[in-house]
Amino acid sequence: MRLQIYTQAIWRPRVPSSNRVRSSFPQTTRALIFAGLTAIGALTSGSTFAGDIQQGEKLYKACKACHQIGEGARNGVGPHLDGLFGRVAGSIDGFKYSNAMKAKGEDGLVWDEASLDQYLAKPRAFVPGTRMSYLGMKKPEDRTAIIAYLKAQSVAAPSVDPTAAAPARAEIGSAAMQIEGDAEYGEYLSSECVTCHQLSGHADGIPSIVGWPNEAFIRALFEYKSNIRTNQVMQNMTLNLGNEEIAALAAYFGSLDPK
Repeated sequence: MRLQIYTQAIWRPRVPSSNRVRSSFPQTTRALIFAGLTAIGALTSGSTFAGDIQQGEKLYKACKACHQIGEGARNGVGPHLDGLFGRVAGSIDGFKYSNAMKAKGEDGLVWDEASLDQYLAKPRAFVPGTRMSYLGMKKPEDRTAIIAYLKAQSVAAPSVDPTAAAPARAEIGSAAMQIEGDAEYGEYLSSECVTCHQLSGHADGIPSIVGWPNEAFIRALFEYKSNIRTNQVMQNMTLNLGNEEIAALAAYFGSLDPK
């Protein structure tokens, strides 16, 4: 009899510890925990770059001066951004990229959410020698938002003839835009410009003006001349420049290739 009791004690099946813990929770509590874990899994399994498109649109306002996107987008100070995702870096025909950006493309850099995130965080660190003077976007959530906006716009609105120059509009500087500038005269006038702006096209704290399209260059100078842009040095520099001089400077700097 004692042997039978002893044997039963030895061979009595033990409940695994995980089952014992599980049984200590009411069924409703276990259901809530499961639902919570499922929700977390669903959130983390989604796109890392599913940012706030409306916030991205607000952030993009700072980019508009250089980059066009949407219907009729064309190259300007910077390349247009339609069809950006999946594009090889430095590959738009007719746009004057820096040698650094072209080299990145030749090395296999393709623009996608991950590469754009790194570039926007600190452009000069990701592409040393880039002409882009933007210092970087520190907040990850801001980068996520602007990438989401760019992706939505780039897919939704392909550009129309992106390498063609936009027709001269009735706008500030339109008279100078229709003048064929004298590049040699522009070189003569450029001595004061190159005290700050590098002929190499590098942008070490001061934006590059090398390789700009004529219209964009002329528009910028007239905006300084008319106090639309507020840099005091540039306002003083452009004060006495006429249409011929501004067109000449645009022709000269536009003829240069960034290094």
